[in-house]
Amino acid sequence: MGRGLAAVALLAALIIPTAAHAQGGKPSGRCDFTDPAVCLYPWPNDLFTKRDNGTPTGRRLNIKRASMPRNKDGVAIDPSDMNRADGFSPGSALLTKVPGLDTPEAFAASKLPPLTDLSRGLAANSPIVVINARTGKRHPIWAELDSTATSAASRILIVRPAVNFKEGERYIVALRNLKTAAGKAIEPSVGFRRYRDATKTRKRAIERRRAHFESLFHKLRKAGVRRDGLYLAWDFTVASRQSLAGRVLSIRDRAFAALGDTKLSDLKVQGKSPSFTIDSSIDLSTADDDRIARQVEGTLTVPCFLNKGCVPGGKFTFDRRGRPEQHGTTTAKFTCRIPRSALDPAAPPKARPSLYGHGLLGSRTEVNAGNVRSMANEHNFLFCATEWAGFSNEDLGQIVATIGDFSSFNTIADRMQQGFLNQLLLGRALIHPQGLSSNPAFQKNGQSVIDTSRLYFDGNSQGAIMGGALTSVAPDFQRAVLGVAGMNYSTLLQRSVDFDTYSQLIYPAYPKEIDRQLLFGSIQLLWDRGEADGYAQHMTSDPLPNTPKHQVLLHVAFGDHQVSDTTAEVEARTIGAFGWRPILDSGRSPWPRFQLIPNPPGPSFRGSAIVMWDTGPARMEGAEEVGTNAPPAASLPNRVGDDPHDNVRAMPAARVQKATFLINGLVVDVCGGRPCYAGTWTGP
Repeated sequence: MGRGLAAVALLAALIIPTAAHAQGGKPSGRCDFTDPAVCLYPWPNDLFTKRDNGTPTGRRLNIKRASMPRNKDGVAIDPSDMNRADGFSPGSALLTKVPGLDTPEAFAASKLPPLTDLSRGLAANSPIVVINARTGKRHPIWAELDSTATSAASRILIVRPAVNFKEGERYIVALRNLKTAAGKAIEPSVGFRRYRDATKTRKRAIERRRAHFESLFHKLRKAGVRRDGLYLAWDFTVASRQSLAGRVLSIRDRAFAALGDTKLSDLKVQGKSPSFTIDSSIDLSTADDDRIARQVEGTLTVPCFLNKGCVPGGKFTFDRRGRPEQHGTTTAKFTCRIPRSALDPAAPPKARPSLYGHGLLGSRTEVNAGNVRSMANEHNFLFCATEWAGFSNEDLGQIVATIGDFSSFNTIADRMQQGFLNQLLLGRALIHPQGLSSNPAFQKNGQSVIDTSRLYFDGNSQGAIMGGALTSVAPDFQRAVLGVAGMNYSTLLQRSVDFDTYSQLIYPAYPKEIDRQLLFGSIQLLWDRGEADGYAQHMTSDPLPNTPKHQVLLHVAFGDHQVSDTTAEVEARTIGAFGWRPILDSGRSPWPRFQLIPNPPGPSFRGSAIVMWDTGPARMEGAEEVGTNAPPAASLPNRVGDDPHDNVRAMPAARVQKATFLINGLVVDVCGGRPCYAGTWTGP
């Protein structure tokens, strides 16, 4: 994700601690008594929705604030903006508390499907089954216990999708034949037994759900799952395309329509360029920079769809049609770097314009990083960057405030979507004939140095996480490289060393351990609007409306300490990427990687792909520790050895593969038929 650790001192000033919220096993209008451990468990759950014929799914979330986790001051998270959604996150973690299934021994005794063997979750006798309610087809998942819980009482069962759930679909979850560490069968709650065993009552709150449970049991039986061994079953609906991407598509389409371009799927520039100003243009000597010839700073005028002037803390307001309202305009600063290759006096080729996406809580100045400058000059790319509004250094104060009470997390997600618009319009200015290329800052001898025929995208870390979402809505580029990417944040957070900083604040603010996964799962409903998770189904071959198809190259660092390579594999499966082989040397990983990811069609091919780069095992080279060991399968970060997070983009061979993909759409072998190595590692 990029460290952003300069924020530690400021973040550490905020320590806010959580009062317990209502639990219990009695029927109520806001809790599910089939799992009495936590009001909103099992999660996600259609019990917490209501009918709404005005949405694509026919449902809308109906989560009561009194049911939500509370901070230490007793303030429950406000779910108002979550309740605008017509379903749950496509990357939802399925959460429930199973008393007695709270140790690795109980996990093993129950034969739960682990991350290390995804086929077990699809097996006929799997103790955890997730089926599509419409098709009856099983969905690939894995299970894990909450590795961060400090007591068995607060350790919950987490079931994660190995590929995102399909938007707009309903899923049924079934747990069965669960056992304690001693091998004793775990009995279901009294509440669930009333439905499983068809025990009639005189309680209206119980009986009004009976027909629904009978329908679940019927569908499960058709899928080969009998009711008599069930520990728990429930269902949930995934949010629709409109619910997930509708806001950003609305602001994108209106912004481009104002420029005179309404047909964004044809990859043709129409209408006028976004307005911009050039603040500085400085030519650099080779002594200043041997790779970059000119640095340009400027500002771009962008429609503002947040209140409060589009500054951090602003949020969407909505018109009668439910669309974000425009609040004037805002300016987005940008930084561009023109490589020496584009100003070659002998035969200057025009540079390929590309947006660059910076890392966690960073800024546009990351375009000055050595690997970006090398990529620019080696392969003639002109990179421009603007801040990822919502998760840049400008947003740190708002993020700090949000940690104390996640009721305001919608301000982060909304600003992330405004950030997408800023990026898209910068891209349009880059390739518009009357855009940046018309300004002397981007010319030599009166001629533009920009090849305006096509735009590209290259992002790393957070720039790749948000870059996946940007790619899904981008009208001006077809291909993107996402370096050390992953999704979703609710899976990623506790698998990242970067989260150390924030957990020191979030955990005291919300100290009830059994609630924490619910906290992450609920804010993921909002986070989906600003990261790849909410858009991945449409990132490549199934484009969003009025959007071209895209191809994506995922570059992954094996054992990454910051962005778990597990989350990159989920993304690869979801977007339909091929998995580059050979992946790793034999024995390098304790479990098979790229499970359920297809082999490429040949040694050189077109299409989306994931390539894993390995820096080798942790070892000493002189006085320096290099390499890293395999990451844990549990929801914990890799902490062994040297973090390989920055190493892939620093490899010339990786940059060759990136450039070839961006320019020609080809994924080529730059590793000589062997696994791809990074850093100083050259193989065992």
